Amino acid sequence: MTQDTVRPSGPVAPAAPAAGWSLVVPLKPLARAKSRLAPFAGPHRPGLALSFALDTVTAALAAPGVGRVLVVTRDTGAAARLAALGALVVGDEPGGGLNEALAHGAAAALVLAPRAPLAALSADLPALRPAELGRVLDAVPATGRAFLPDAPGLGTTLLACAPGSPLAPAFGDGSRARHAAGGARELLLTGVESVRRDVDTGEDLAEALALGVGPHTRALTARLGPPPARTPAGPPPPP
Repeated sequence: MTQDTVRPSGPVAPAAPAAGWSLVVPLKPLARAKSRLAPFAGPHRPGLALSFALDTVTAALAAPGVGRVLVVTRDTGAAARLAALGALVVGDEPGGGLNEALAHGAAAALVLAPRAPLAALSADLPALRPAELGRVLDAVPATGRAFLPDAPGLGTTLLACAPGSPLAPAFGDGSRARHAAGGARELLLTGVESVRRDVDTGEDLAEALALGVGPHTRALTARLGPPPARTPAGPPPPP
């Protein structure tokens, strides 16, 4: 464990005032991450997952209003790379899945900055632009919870809560509907495509590359060649 690791049950830095957002970014062990990219990336799949996270965290740290980024992971190699960028690394102690990891990271964030607003952010946003993330965070209401749907409109890339409100993450397939049903307000914004374009498939990656990805993803994909473009939907069958 490095000095940049934060455990909510152990000694941490003195509690900070509401000096910027706390962002919690979950990251699977790289060997298991982004399995749907295997047909495109082959043995480079773990490297792509790390590149996505590095570009995501770099952009998040540069976003207006962000005070700290906490990465929840049990992958020691990825943890070292992300800590070097300035992220705080929280060991994924519960090991119960994505939402448990996010709740664990949120607890660590509240120890560090109990009066700061809090958000969970996907780790696979390689085209993330700091200014667009700042716009999304600015749109979060002063009370309650809010979320931003992903590009396909079924999932969630960001879930935020105001100080005093629980994060209550419900990520996974169909999370947009679950977050809305749980009382979170959907953020209806345009011009924030980089915050919505998460990457699970080669087709997703092609769309992220069209937006413009960060340097880590750009360097690796340049060696892999172009990913497959999404095939446009054909005309409906005749009646």
